[in-house]
Amino acid sequence: MEYGTVCLRRGEEVDLRRGGFWIYDNEIDWYDDICPVGGIVDVIDSRRAFVARGYFNPHSKITVRILTRNQDEVIDKAFFRRRIEAAWHFRQQLGFSHSCRVVFGESDGLPGLTVDKFGDYLSYQIVSLGMEQWQDTIVEILIDLFKPKAIVARNDVPVREKEGLPQEAKVVYGTLPPYILLKEHDAWLYADLLHGQKTGHFLDQQENRGHLKPYAQGKTVLDLCCHSGGFGIHAALYGASAVECVDVSQDALALVEKNAAENGVTVTTTCANVFDLVKEYDEAGRQFGLVICDPPAFAKSRKALESAYRGYKELNLRCLKLTEPGGFLVTCSCSQFMTPPLFEKMLTEAAGDVGRPIRLLETLMQSRDHPACLTAEHALYLKGLIVQVL
Repeated sequence: MEYGTVCLRRGEEVDLRRGGFWIYDNEIDWYDDICPVGGIVDVIDSRRAFVARGYFNPHSKITVRILTRNQDEVIDKAFFRRRIEAAWHFRQQLGFSHSCRVVFGESDGLPGLTVDKFGDYLSYQIVSLGMEQWQDTIVEILIDLFKPKAIVARNDVPVREKEGLPQEAKVVYGTLPPYILLKEHDAWLYADLLHGQKTGHFLDQQENRGHLKPYAQGKTVLDLCCHSGGFGIHAALYGASAVECVDVSQDALALVEKNAAENGVTVTTTCANVFDLVKEYDEAGRQFGLVICDPPAFAKSRKALESAYRGYKELNLRCLKLTEPGGFLVTCSCSQFMTPPLFEKMLTEAAGDVGRPIRLLETLMQSRDHPACLTAEHALYLKGLIVQVL
């Protein structure tokens, strides 16, 4: 099959041959007039040697997203089925079955596609024009492979607009109830796949929630930016003496209460801005045996990193003060530009500023069903630390 051709500037093929997935507009020398917008193209270097094959969108800063480096591999329905089957088999090898991320974009060789499994239900998100052309095919494959009760398209993220795509969230197959139940460790949690954040639930923290067990027993717990209460519910199940879940969304807190009832545990909920609340609690001299801080991304662009760093430091400084001597702080960041070394530096500075020595017990990252391909920019986005505050 003949594809249109994109020719790179001299030397720009190096990163791609090392495993890179994106080609930016300023890395391209020329492309021929048969390159279809949203279609498949071959990428060649300045010596006209084949480099890779991928989606093409001349209207996006990321002009080509790489699908294969095998010149003999045709991009068709069978290609997508092989990739999705391989991704699912890998998750099963890791021990995932009920709820997990099945496809994680570039890390599974399917740039622009995310697929999450929640028991008998699936949720997917497409963020590239090239993958959008295959949406119906993807849905057909998912139906055939998983036999789900329903599939939800969570294509309601602003990044789609950079690809010239509309935002929308809808059920594309089957019948979806208002809430579905998913299993995490010892907890059953409700999720709203059509309206909840991301694709309906923060699966990337799934394994990290199980890490709470040694730290929660007998402790008073403050769960900040709790969303549906994943951390707080697990802490209660692991023997916490009291759990307070805090979020700015009353809808999220209603889900926390629903999850607490489902698991037969008691938590209190507080609707508040976390920056205001930690300042109030700090000034009141309140302390907890375990503080969990999992805020939304503060740095959504590289230019926002400096102000985000200050925000993380201020929040964590207060969290350190709210942790009783000998207690534990679980702190996370999902800002892709806030690298693990930078995050550790921030927490070290915050601890120094408040005069509270800390001992590092565990480093955290996104759950293994979100494998980070290190040649894919920003794939390793979630990082966290569990420290003892002395």
